[in-house]
Amino acid sequence: MDVLTKLIELLAVEAVETNVYLGQSQDLGFKAVFGGQVLGQSIMAAKNTVEGRVPHSLHAYFLRPGWVDEPIFYEVDMIRTGASFTTRRVVAKQGGRAIFNLAVSFQKPEEGFDHQAEKPSVPGPDGLPSELELLRKVQHKIPEKLRDKFTCDRPIEIRVLDPVDNFRPHKRPAKKYSWFRAVHEVPNDPMIQSALLAYASDYGLATTAMLPHGVTFFDPSIQIASIDHAMWFHRPINMSDWHLYEKDSTSASGGRGFNRGSIYSQDGTLVASVAQESLIRRREKPQVSDKPI
Repeated sequence: MDVLTKLIELLAVEAVETNVYLGQSQDLGFKAVFGGQVLGQSIMAAKNTVEGRVPHSLHAYFLRPGWVDEPIFYEVDMIRTGASFTTRRVVAKQGGRAIFNLAVSFQKPEEGFDHQAEKPSVPGPDGLPSELELLRKVQHKIPEKLRDKFTCDRPIEIRVLDPVDNFRPHKRPAKKYSWFRAVHEVPNDPMIQSALLAYASDYGLATTAMLPHGVTFFDPSIQIASIDHAMWFHRPINMSDWHLYEKDSTSASGGRGFNRGSIYSQDGTLVASVAQESLIRRREKPQVSDKPI
């Protein structure tokens, strides 16, 4: 089974009782469950209670780090089903404790006014090395316990313009661009497309706030984690094609970094907008526990 099919199956949660779903966890080497996985699984759990509508916005809080060696239960609360919009709340739990909370709104397809910001004028993805290729070139520098996770095949290919040297970073403006797409053809299902886009939107966003400070997540003294994540789906998505992810950070203070993102299809269509606040702090002692507290 290829890595994209495995990801789609991972996001497709299993019904275990009325409005309760079970999702498996995946270890990507981040010490805790990847936030994009929980986002994608929560969308798929909520969509099982909705018909004929697609998500247009979501607002989520990461309450506790998830354990990579345990499944996650998703409880869906049927908040409201209106004439045009449907609202659901999803609480993700492990060990009986909430680790994640999501409010997601679905809308019936509708015509209306249409305008958008212009896609930035930056080089296209052709000829750019992928993040995976760059990591494999320096895999000898990656801690041995993380090496296999960071250099294995991935379901989403990411190509970064002007990539950061993770082991010798320098201070730079809090703005970056990357191209991404699924490594294989994605089923023409708007819910799968939305879940995959939410999954991909969490890659590289939190680290944008680190750029002005010349640090990366490979620095063992740095603690970084998503606190919340908001996303707006503007137009239809095709994850089989390239998308440009424009990211910037307008503020860092109080141990938090604020990051924004705009996602464009290769033809310039703005398909989604993202905002996220992340925990970013320098800790005195490295974390030693196998499971997050």
